[in-house]
Amino acid sequence: MILTTTPTIEGKNITQYHGIVIGEAVMGANMFKDLFASIRDIVGGRSGAYEGELTKARKLAFSELEQEARAMGANAVVGIDIDYQVIGDKGSMLMVSIAGTAVKITEA
Repeated sequence: MILTTTPTIEGKNITQYHGIVIGEAVMGANMFKDLFASIRDIVGGRSGAYEGELTKARKLAFSELEQEARAMGANAVVGIDIDYQVIGDKGSMLMVSIAGTAVKITEA
């Protein structure tokens, strides 16, 4: 399945629009407690533990987006937007939300 932030795909024709699809992943407070408890992981201002959790959340959200698109009969998702938000009491959770338009494409 082709996933893209662009509204079209070069060399392909969009033949059918199936609708908006969304993938979301929320990481809980334990991630932040563990992150700050293990500050020694920070090297050069970057945290491997934090980045790993963000990557895991993003991959999960993309997986959900793709599954929803396949269930609609789509073979691509265009116009994808990725959003990261801190939510919950005192910013205790991180949410990754990905949205796009599920479409059917064919060769041009």
